Amino acid sequence: MLNAKIPAGPLDKKWTSYKSTCKLVNPANKRKLEIVVVGTGLAGASAAAALGELGYKVKAFCFQDSPRRAHSIAAQGGINAAKNYQNDGDSVYRLFYDTIKGGDYRAREGNVHRLAEVSGAIIDQCVAQGVPFAREYGGLLSNRSFGGTQVQRTFYAAGQTGQQLLLGAYSALERQVALGNVTMYNRHEMLDVVVVDGKARGIIARDLVSGKLERHFGHAVLLCSGGYGNVFYLSTNAMGSNVTAAWKAHRKGAFFGNPCFTQIHPTCIPVSGDHQSKLTLMSESLRNDGRIWVPKKQNDTRKAADIPEEERDYYLERRYPAFGNLVPRDVASRAAKERCDAGYGVGSSKQAVYLDYADAIKRYGKIEAGKKGLDHASEAEIIALGKEVVKEKYGNLFDMYEKITGENPYETPMRIYPAVHYTMGGLWVDYELMTNVPGLYALGEANFSDHGANRLGASALMQGLADGYFVIPYTLGNYLADDIHTKPLPEDHPAFVEAEKAVADRIQQLMSIKGTKTVESFHKRLGKIMWDKCGMARNAEGLKQAIAEIQQLKKEFWSDVKIPGEINELNPELDKANRVADFIELGELMCIDALNRNESCGGHFREESQTPEGEAQRDDANYMYVAAWEYKGDHQWELHKEVLDYEVVKPSQRSYK
Repeated sequence: MLNAKIPAGPLDKKWTSYKSTCKLVNPANKRKLEIVVVGTGLAGASAAAALGELGYKVKAFCFQDSPRRAHSIAAQGGINAAKNYQNDGDSVYRLFYDTIKGGDYRAREGNVHRLAEVSGAIIDQCVAQGVPFAREYGGLLSNRSFGGTQVQRTFYAAGQTGQQLLLGAYSALERQVALGNVTMYNRHEMLDVVVVDGKARGIIARDLVSGKLERHFGHAVLLCSGGYGNVFYLSTNAMGSNVTAAWKAHRKGAFFGNPCFTQIHPTCIPVSGDHQSKLTLMSESLRNDGRIWVPKKQNDTRKAADIPEEERDYYLERRYPAFGNLVPRDVASRAAKERCDAGYGVGSSKQAVYLDYADAIKRYGKIEAGKKGLDHASEAEIIALGKEVVKEKYGNLFDMYEKITGENPYETPMRIYPAVHYTMGGLWVDYELMTNVPGLYALGEANFSDHGANRLGASALMQGLADGYFVIPYTLGNYLADDIHTKPLPEDHPAFVEAEKAVADRIQQLMSIKGTKTVESFHKRLGKIMWDKCGMARNAEGLKQAIAEIQQLKKEFWSDVKIPGEINELNPELDKANRVADFIELGELMCIDALNRNESCGGHFREESQTPEGEAQRDDANYMYVAAWEYKGDHQWELHKEVLDYEVVKPSQRSYK
């Protein structure tokens, strides 16, 4: 049985009770304990900074040239917190409830309530670090709305919230580096976990510049390596984002939780052709003021400006009047796909819908005209004033759209379409964020824990910082309190020697294939299989085909991939080959998990399981569990189930109408 180690007692007292009773490590002993942190995005940088400040000896690893380049920097719209600054009815309970409901009742209550509890402290921490959150005229922090909620709880810094939060965490991290509490290893990639007597005791890392393999001991290993959306090839993730660290842990015994739960973001710039290697996200914050629509007439080739109001279908407002354009991401994505599949799509590809700011510009313009006493302002003056307000709130996003598409979104509606964005699945962890391998932890997007089958917008930054700043310092101490007498293992320990040899042998095997096809070509083929058969909609027949196709792709990869260059040098193609090999194996497991979960929930939409209105139809009687998969060998996994027990929220059919 999987033990989630959720504390006893009332839900709103569990975390307080845990903190009050967990074991502690005294300051002198902390200096003797070494922690390995893999990844330095929001979760990793905040964890390394917090643990370094507590006095632990921390080694932090990132494959970029600087922690500032972590993919957290790309987050745009904001970070949630239950501070109720707007006095609109928000509370810790409401944030907890919205997150559980938004995840379609497939998340663990204890973890989600803790996340809601610490959310307010995250904002205070970041303000103290100097994060320049947007502010109201009177100086209070500003809030805006995100999908799946009816309150304004999202704090933001224009359209670059992730960048500003990461700079705050990076500053805290670099301070600990300067103080000697954290040692940074840039341009290093973790290629294996070292397990001794059943406990994680370090990693094998590769210096990506020299190609040299290194052994690093740790009393505990924290994986903060992000999500696996690039298994689809085209996604909003940075090109380097990968599953390798988590997958190596999985192959060493860590269970992989809910791998089929992937999020399709509804507001992305549509695919423009086969030449593309990634997609660009347009922040969900744009749904605050933008209205989404398609023509009421099928295959309408008119320009947006030529389609009169009465011939426009604001389909989200029509189908979901209570939430309108701010329904959760999975709901908005499926609705856009349904309209496009039915022949109402726009643009040359017909795989897009409009996101229109004309109404918002006029509304803001009238407010500004009123402020300035311009009682008889012309429509042109009102529009000019409105554009200035929109520019202040969303300007960098509008500029980004124009640079990519060549179209001015102030004058003509943006064209958007859903794209792969976030992965709710990840390494299975308990309440303490520890995997089933003692001493091995997973934080942020690398774990499965807080979002169920769909993540609400602006909750990724919240989870990453909550895990790093406010959860792991307590839970890690609770584990290490029993480990203070363990001496660091020498680098020539047999477990390190064996692990390094396995990594070296795999690299040698890859380099010796000397085939005819590029790594990129295999990644593209995998992505097409995954998007077509395990993307926004899945069915049993397609998933069975995908599993067979991926197994064949794996055979082909290991017999015909071409990797130029040498091992002991800077070799990005070799790095990529390692990652794509892991993606191929993960893709197979994702399809197996999706086939096993014969229900629709959140971002996992099985065509066989839907309501008459086309909404996701859960099967609580048979699937109210976390699917935790154990690796048993090539093409073989064993399913373990963590049953989800809802004590406070009673699951019901989600409705945003």
